[in-house]
Amino acid sequence: MRRFLLVLLALVLAGPALAGTRIKDIATLKGVRDNQLFGYGLVTGLQGTGDTLRNAQFTEQSLQSLLDRLGINVRDARLRTRNIAAVMVTADLPPYTGTGSRIDVTVTSMGDATSLRGGTLLMTPLTGGDGLVYAAAQGPLAVSGFNVQGQAEQLTQGVPTAGRIPNGALIEREVPGTFRDLPELVFELKNPDFKTATLVADAINTWSMARFHRRIASPRDQRSVVVLRGRDATQTRLVAEIGDLTIQPDIPAKVVVDQRTGTVVIGRNVQISTVAVTHGNLTVRVTETPEVSQPAPFSRGETTVVPRTEVAAREEQGKLAIVGGSDLQTLVRGLNSVGLKPTDIIAILQAVKTAGALQAELVVQ
Repeated sequence: MRRFLLVLLALVLAGPALAGTRIKDIATLKGVRDNQLFGYGLVTGLQGTGDTLRNAQFTEQSLQSLLDRLGINVRDARLRTRNIAAVMVTADLPPYTGTGSRIDVTVTSMGDATSLRGGTLLMTPLTGGDGLVYAAAQGPLAVSGFNVQGQAEQLTQGVPTAGRIPNGALIEREVPGTFRDLPELVFELKNPDFKTATLVADAINTWSMARFHRRIASPRDQRSVVVLRGRDATQTRLVAEIGDLTIQPDIPAKVVVDQRTGTVVIGRNVQISTVAVTHGNLTVRVTETPEVSQPAPFSRGETTVVPRTEVAAREEQGKLAIVGGSDLQTLVRGLNSVGLKPTDIIAILQAVKTAGALQAELVVQ
């Protein structure tokens, strides 16, 4: 338990150099992005696992409005159905998606429904941030979770109040703009870095010199690389061929610590100046063993409880070790030589950072 994480990191990060990464995997084209859609709808056909209309009044109002549009007046009736649920429907509209295409939608419960399994979403308009309707969703839900309950026990697996509808939304309106309308081609890095941006520009220029006999890329800042458009190739082919170029992105020295789970992730470029580290656990144990004091017979005394406390302190022997290394493998070997648990490693890394010996950014979550 105490070594498995660091040994795994040593094998993954300190091994041979990784293969090159495609530009399309580390950068996105500015202006080419998804658009988020959402809507409010009703799911019917549930087996008694829907909303309680008395508790979820918005579900009852939605059902009444739906039936009114169908010519059925239930305003004065007390509805008690449990096979309907109010839901929120969300979806991501891919860029340049044409009218008539289909996208997946996610459906989540809003009321006190216990499960959406077996339900069908009624036609729900999906609007964007501008208030316009871009799609309409409808269809049977696919729910992976389930909830089984008896008189004395309940079993829940997954999330039964959320589901998906594959290809459940039909695009009714296209987002304004086309790929040709982009004013310029700008590749934005997902992890901004000056060196990585320079590497991307150099890789594109090396390819363009062999293909077009001229340079077409220049780094604008640590996030973006600008590519000049020409007449030598179509814009679509140009982006496709640039996306397949590979580079080795630069990784900043960073240590990420999650104190809740005891997870420690150490980057490949992390270095520690040579320091001596010792770590020992101090355990204090307090035991309460109260005793009952009985009075002598016919003494008219009272029975009392006498407190009795035992305090014991035990300190484990600390092991002094010299930790320091120019690469991750040496660092992991040094930490493992101390024989520590992940929680102990977290405390040592924080202390080493305070001492100024950790040559990396320490991120504590």
